[in-house]
Amino acid sequence: MNLRSRRPFTLLQASESNPGLAKLMVRQQASSSRLQAIEPLIPPPLRTFVKSGPFEDGAWCLLLSNNTTAAKLRQLLPTFVEKLRASGLEVTSIRLKVSRQI
Repeated sequence: MNLRSRRPFTLLQASESNPGLAKLMVRQQASSSRLQAIEPLIPPPLRTFVKSGPFEDGAWCLLLSNNTTAAKLRQLLPTFVEKLRASGLEVTSIRLKVSRQI
């Protein structure tokens, strides 16, 4: 197959033609929108240590870069859940995972 004859396409175009990729994109968007909703509740110095993780079947994971951030956010989890529900973004649970690679 001649690779030069293939036209470049965007990730959105690829996801539209691939159901598996489309599902993954929807889950990623759901995760990102939840982080955007709670971001104002995260203390500003800690925001750079928090990334949005997987969202599946109502369970959402936040990826954190250190244990100190995890300890503080653990205290804020009830506030996060309340904010998400008030925003119409249901969650059944929020997990915190420390990952030094973020």
